[in-house]
Amino acid sequence: MESAARRPRLAVIVANGITGDSRVQKTAVAAARDGWDVTLIGRSDTQRVQRSKMGPIDVVRVPVQTHFLRSVNTQKAHPLRSALTQFRIEDAAALNRYRASHRAWVREKSAESNWTAGPQRASLKAMLRAGRAVHRLRVRAFKWEQSRKAKNPAPVGDWRLDWPQVIDLDLAFGPVMEELKPDVIHANDATMIVTAARSAARLRSSGHECVWLYDAHEYIKGVEWPNPRQAFALPAMEAEFIRRADAVVTVSSQMAELLQADHKLPKTPLVVGNSPVREVIGSGKSRVSVREACGLGPDVPLMVYSGWVGPERGLDVVIEGMPGLPGVHLAVVVGRTTPLLEQLLARAESLGVRDRIHLAPYVPQHEVADYLASADLGLTPFRRVPNCEVSLPTKVSEYLQAGIPLVTSDVKVIDAYVREHGIGEVFTWDDPTAFSEAAARALGHRQKLAGNITEHVLRDLSWEHQSAGLLALYRALSRLTPPGPLPVPWTVQETPGAVRTAESAGEGGEPSWRRIGNTRIKLGLGPANYAGQGAAYAGAITRLNPDVSVEITMNQRPESFDYPADVYVDATRLNELDVQLQQVQRIVGRYTHLLVDAFMPVMGGLNGDSIAEDLAALKQARIKVALLSHGSDIRHPDRHLDRHEFSLFRDAPEGIADRLRVKAERNRRIADACGLPLFVTTPDLLDDLPTASWAPLVVDVASWASDRPVMERQRPIVLHAPSKRWTKGTDRILPLMTELHDKGVIDFRLAEGIAWAEMRELVKESDLVLDQFTTGSYGTFAVEAMAAGRPVVGYISDQVKAATGGDLPIVSATPRTLRGVMDSLIEDREKTAAIGRESAEFTRTYHDGTWTAQVLSGFLK
Repeated sequence: MESAARRPRLAVIVANGITGDSRVQKTAVAAARDGWDVTLIGRSDTQRVQRSKMGPIDVVRVPVQTHFLRSVNTQKAHPLRSALTQFRIEDAAALNRYRASHRAWVREKSAESNWTAGPQRASLKAMLRAGRAVHRLRVRAFKWEQSRKAKNPAPVGDWRLDWPQVIDLDLAFGPVMEELKPDVIHANDATMIVTAARSAARLRSSGHECVWLYDAHEYIKGVEWPNPRQAFALPAMEAEFIRRADAVVTVSSQMAELLQADHKLPKTPLVVGNSPVREVIGSGKSRVSVREACGLGPDVPLMVYSGWVGPERGLDVVIEGMPGLPGVHLAVVVGRTTPLLEQLLARAESLGVRDRIHLAPYVPQHEVADYLASADLGLTPFRRVPNCEVSLPTKVSEYLQAGIPLVTSDVKVIDAYVREHGIGEVFTWDDPTAFSEAAARALGHRQKLAGNITEHVLRDLSWEHQSAGLLALYRALSRLTPPGPLPVPWTVQETPGAVRTAESAGEGGEPSWRRIGNTRIKLGLGPANYAGQGAAYAGAITRLNPDVSVEITMNQRPESFDYPADVYVDATRLNELDVQLQQVQRIVGRYTHLLVDAFMPVMGGLNGDSIAEDLAALKQARIKVALLSHGSDIRHPDRHLDRHEFSLFRDAPEGIADRLRVKAERNRRIADACGLPLFVTTPDLLDDLPTASWAPLVVDVASWASDRPVMERQRPIVLHAPSKRWTKGTDRILPLMTELHDKGVIDFRLAEGIAWAEMRELVKESDLVLDQFTTGSYGTFAVEAMAAGRPVVGYISDQVKAATGGDLPIVSATPRTLRGVMDSLIEDREKTAAIGRESAEFTRTYHDGTWTAQVLSGFLK
């Protein structure tokens, strides 16, 4: 039996991908704040279920197949004729299969005819001629039948057959809903009305109480649908199911009256206008303004149109009127380019006004008002079509909450609202001259118009005010009351399932760095975080510079160690659009500086597979960027082989050197061309990137420090911990270590696949640490071992010795000289222990982060 204290369950369903649909997102957040257990369900653009979170809200996107649509499309208007013209060729795919089968048969029989003679050859050739003739006839018949099909056929009078896509939606969404067992279903738009009605009925029949409401975003009888069957089907669906809903919600009082009259509803639908969240406006969390996105100064007159660009939106009249507004610029805030938008821009080019029209990107719904506030006027140039006449669109609320007056066409509801409140100018919807004159008037007395945007207007057009009635309706319909509100911010962002944060994953405790927040410099660091160096750098930088806060991102693969970070991104899903957009939203408008390691892209695969493709967007966002190299991202295999006898590339698995050569040469070109500050973590990389600065590896020296004695055991413990054997030269030294272990000279311990968190104890327990014998340098593991006061043995090149001023206490050895070095270290134990003490002192000088922060200080200004 369920607890009476459980939170009542709400399913908010919509047939789109959710992203960009501010109404459904704000609905979900408002309900979660009120204490509901909310699941937001939309359509996946992949063939699998996608799950993510928006704070406490579960977000589910379901794949929609087209089985029912295909079954309807294969039904023949003239079945007897089609049985002849399309015998066993139902569609274009079947035709392609038939053609392929015929070509294979022709090749087989034509070859056989060459291998035979006499009557058999003649018979085969006759068969080929007949087969080819039949094939030509069948292909022509199929094409003729296809040409008889109407491009936009008339409705058949059954919405299931006229718009079968809705049945496919129901087949996809219905099982998800019924598994969830919500108490309330909120169906957005007519495309979800069937699913909500059927799922609620099926749940009730199974004994689960479920109510549902229909949220009519549009007056669908007044929409100019492009397809006649769609124009019949959607109103027919609405008419069949709307009276079955437990309640109806819509966006304006005018539409509520129309719906009640059209469908003889017993109650007038509840009006919930789609308005911005007022609480977050002016909070300082917005990204660059729309004016900055256009690259315009504060004195340039700027009009803005925000939202979908469709024929009914009337943007063509604005373009035609631009020549009458010299010096005035237009920002079009859009999510993507469409053929219509390209046509409009081409028309602007021909009119000589293209240089004054700017495309600006969408921002998250809670940032829209702040984003638009730098414009002078907001435009709603809608055509006078029924759907546009009966509601106050979202953009009107967004413009007014941004404090900008309107220039609107004379569509009924907006016209009346603007005139009533004196907040803008009105023009005849299809007259470009009238538009330019209205815009000129509005610019002329903009301050007066803006002054009429009163507190009453702003309160009424806020989501807090509009959604209050909706939350009350949920409670009244379900007769359920949430046990208490939840502290969900209006600004909560969706986090794809491929992305987790340390906080959301419950990885508690304060990090060693100052997390990104209210500081002058907001530094992003990642996305490689090799050996946890992102966290180490962040700790050092924020410890020594109070003006900096940091966010660390790590692209994580299944085999990766779980090094500390703020954000972990599934590296196998970087090509998914949701993941890419989440990275963009996390970076743009939040970071002032970005230290990119390993030349990796920071926006997933959105722009390309290296940081080079992201640099233009980062520059546009005015983020100061530097590049940090760790090793294989810039180390050139050929040059390394020339310099080092035991180079790691001599033992690299087949193909790796070739791949790393391509990567190193590409990254060197990026480094040479970008003109950005360059840093390397180890001094040997200066051979490959001579214009870089060495920013030494950083470790938490205090946490690695150990007072355990060194070299006092009869059999000293010798530790070797390769991440990959070929990179450390493990197989070259393993025979010697095994020999010494078997003779009882040493206690050799090979640590492979050990979690990073467990490695510290292994190091502190050892007497000697063997690092690498292949690169000529030293990495994070060697530094950590030195910080623990352990003598370290590895191959160190002369160039690295020189870069550290000759102070580096690592005992240099190659696979050839290692036996003699080990004998010496074991024989003179006091000297070996002294090397351990020198090693600890060396890390305090070079690797506690102080020097690294100083090297980076020039960038962090």
